[in-house]
Amino acid sequence: MAEASTQDLKQTPLYASHVAAGGRIVPFGGYALPVQYPTGIMTEHKWTREHAGLFDVSHMGPSFLQLNTPSGDAAADHAAVSAIIEPLICGDIAALKPGQVRYSLLLNETGGTLDDLMIARSPHANGGLYIVVNAGTKEADFTRIAAAAGDKAALKRADADHALLALQGPEAVNVMAALVPAAADLGFMTYGAFDWGRGTLLVSRSGYTGEDGFEILVQATDAKTLWDALLADPRVKPIGLGARDSLRLEAGLPLYGHDLDETISPIEADLGFAVSKRRREAADFPGAQRILAEREGQLTRKRVGLIVEGAPAREGAEILDASGAAIGVVTSGGFAPSLGKAIALGFVPPALTAPGTKLQVSVRGRAQPAEVVPTPFVPHRYFRKAI
Repeated sequence: MAEASTQDLKQTPLYASHVAAGGRIVPFGGYALPVQYPTGIMTEHKWTREHAGLFDVSHMGPSFLQLNTPSGDAAADHAAVSAIIEPLICGDIAALKPGQVRYSLLLNETGGTLDDLMIARSPHANGGLYIVVNAGTKEADFTRIAAAAGDKAALKRADADHALLALQGPEAVNVMAALVPAAADLGFMTYGAFDWGRGTLLVSRSGYTGEDGFEILVQATDAKTLWDALLADPRVKPIGLGARDSLRLEAGLPLYGHDLDETISPIEADLGFAVSKRRREAADFPGAQRILAEREGQLTRKRVGLIVEGAPAREGAEILDASGAAIGVVTSGGFAPSLGKAIALGFVPPALTAPGTKLQVSVRGRAQPAEVVPTPFVPHRYFRKAI
């Protein structure tokens, strides 16, 4: 039986399906979502690494930014819509090819991170962007983007009348090929619109588990049909929030509100790749002075990966140097089922970020050995393809 929440929470179009499947329902980002199903987090995690896991991520914030008066010139229209979003972020959106997706960061004026998000150029010549933001920040994000758009473009939210599913794992591509064959030809960080017999699906080859996979935007009225069709494949099982978090932690991916917040810059978060070269050279993004200085070494903390001996170090645990002095804090931590070890992400001084550095973490008042290691903890298995 699912555990019903007494809080006033939103429900995704698939809520009833989660309850019927025995999902244990918990509050997350203002929504009632399954943290796990009867088989448990460990089994769900390993199934996704070996086969294909299906996640309901409809709490996220999918949207479309569309020019109000496109000229019909594809290059000019893309340049115009890119000019709206780029002053808010550090990514090069103008350089995107049709159907290409880019990970970027929404920044405040001091270079802190307001959110991390996906931005994609429409595969059609209509001057449009497909944008997906995080659940907990989507109201503020949408307000910020709409204000930047002014009367030049309209931001259409898709979170109220759509569901967003994530199909992740090494067998995801074969599952997708059986349902929507053309979508299986996508390369990592590209997307397109595909007919599946009941309308159009917007499919991107992306995800947040470190595995190959897809994120699928579907009309809310068709969400259960798609969910059931995917689960009818024996290679697919439903996966809850618990395994989604352990998978992204093994992949070394930051979680907004934990490993990223309004005080943390892209450089501190070890996300320097998200600050595109053209934007660096122009220094035309929020907080550029701070971020460019940090790229040259003027920073006081940086995110690292840790292998922890003993019990997992959870968020908020102190990171200690070899002498026992507190020098940082864990922002994400847990047990890594794929490794059989405790792992963590956290911030430490730059001088202590080299792989192999011996540190400690304080767990329930007791110091446990920890070592800085490269991330991801488990290698990514994205399918990259020239576009």
